[in-house]
Amino acid sequence: QVQLVESGGGLVQPGGSLRLSCAASGSNFASRAMGWYRQASGKPRELVAIIRNDGRTDYATSVNGRFIISRDNAKNTLYLQMNSLKPEDTAVYFCSAGEIGNSGAYRGSSWGQGTQVTVSS
Repeated sequence: QVQLVESGGGLVQPGGSLRLSCAASGSNFASRAMGWYRQASGKPRELVAIIRNDGRTDYATSVNGRFIISRDNAKNTLYLQMNSLKPEDTAVYFCSAGEIGNSGAYRGSSWGQGTQVTVSS
């Protein structure tokens, strides 16, 4: 089981940027597909971005072109660079480790505790 710890959340003005980090402990980080989810108050959890073990990425339509997911396998760390932030990006952001199923869909199986991102003037 992998342990995940997020950091980097905070308060930012609309149009600003934040970089989230997720430190992973345990083995096999490089072989895992990883993802970022978010959950706004009163809404279901939403998959934001994934990165496969070969580095290929996918994004939700709502963040495509603004967010960048990346990984540093030497540091066992996952990142989410968030640019041009909007108030609707306000949510708790969760790091996950998971798998790509036969359908090609990502499913998270291990989770961090989450980090709050608030976009407001």
